[in-house]
Amino acid sequence: MTTIQSVSPSSPAGKAGVVPGEKLVAISGKQIRDVLDYMYFSPGENCVLQTLTGGGKTKLYQIVNPALEPLGITFDSYLMDSERGCANNCVFCFVDQLPKGMRDTLYFKDDDSRLSFLQGNYVTLTNLSEREISRIIDLKISPLYVSVHSTNDELRCRMLGNRHADGIVPLLKRLIDGGIELHCQIVVVPAYNNGTMLTQTLSDLPKGVGSVAVVPVGLTKHREGLPKLRPVTTHEAEDVINITESFRAEKRLPVWCADEFYLMADLPLPKYGSYGKFPQIENGVGLLRKLETAYKKNIRGKSIVPGAAAHISAATGTASAPFLRNLLKSSGVTVYAIENEFFGNTVTVAGLVTGGDLIAQLTGKLPKGQTLLIPSSMLRSGEDVFLDDVTVAQASERLGVNVIPVEPTGDALYKAIFQ
Repeated sequence: MTTIQSVSPSSPAGKAGVVPGEKLVAISGKQIRDVLDYMYFSPGENCVLQTLTGGGKTKLYQIVNPALEPLGITFDSYLMDSERGCANNCVFCFVDQLPKGMRDTLYFKDDDSRLSFLQGNYVTLTNLSEREISRIIDLKISPLYVSVHSTNDELRCRMLGNRHADGIVPLLKRLIDGGIELHCQIVVVPAYNNGTMLTQTLSDLPKGVGSVAVVPVGLTKHREGLPKLRPVTTHEAEDVINITESFRAEKRLPVWCADEFYLMADLPLPKYGSYGKFPQIENGVGLLRKLETAYKKNIRGKSIVPGAAAHISAATGTASAPFLRNLLKSSGVTVYAIENEFFGNTVTVAGLVTGGDLIAQLTGKLPKGQTLLIPSSMLRSGEDVFLDDVTVAQASERLGVNVIPVEPTGDALYKAIFQ
């Protein structure tokens, strides 16, 4: 049961007189345990809400909803339940590599299939009971995003630090047969699941998987007491690219590498059309190609004077800085590569650049009146705060310039520079 926080007066629930502060028990006789039950059982022209008051009294509300509008109820928690924690002890877990003293919520390891469906979070499926698997299929909780890493049972158990992490292939098949759309990811950890093990994993994935992203392991400098791992080398990046492109070219599997592999290997990105509908763009797959294509489409046919945007600078991670410099070279935009001192220089992506590093490395370098563009991925989702709790306003004040977050798309980048 979860507490009803508010009810929109003009909504079907509001018109029925549903009262905030009561706990939702059932809809039309179906027990409501969390947001998935609520989403599945609430649609309908007529339904009956059963609630429980603070005094323990059961109340029933008849909801008449011929237009099938949302019921108009918000609850005291997003999931209407507590988040499910991770049962694994992965050798490459990024949370284990965070420095001390950060916000408590950053240290929570979620592995919740409900968040996979609702927000696209990747889950390992190692903490699901038989009843929960059946529920996913029965309620059509789809799509789901699954961290596979390896289909070799022994290796997967070792990588995830969980002796119950085996049997991933039969489980994926069962979900696909049950009508669940699956998107998978493989985090490549050198000396664990690259090379022949990567080939085996891609070969073993069942027919019907919607897409697969292969991404490099992220390693910070805060690995005291953790297994000894190393970053992907240039040669290994080339090998991963060759393996995945071979599978895709032969139409054996819709699999793509993260853009980082191409940047590491200094190889050209695949053509725009090869990414299909960009199903793994949130995983950094095809993001740069899509950004480049949209940006060039915006400037095509425009009379842009070389150097016209010299009053604008941009900051990004060290991995994508050369790409962005090449893309913006005629505009006059100065692109700064920010070394990651906070997490360590093995972390090169823009999304993990902190406000402290941005300030430390750009202080005194930006002319007065300059505008500094940063990718919005540097900030916590929905907030103007970097991972180290520095705000955008604080960064602007310390640097003496206007810091503007920009969505990492070609359209947004063009508008930020020229409009």
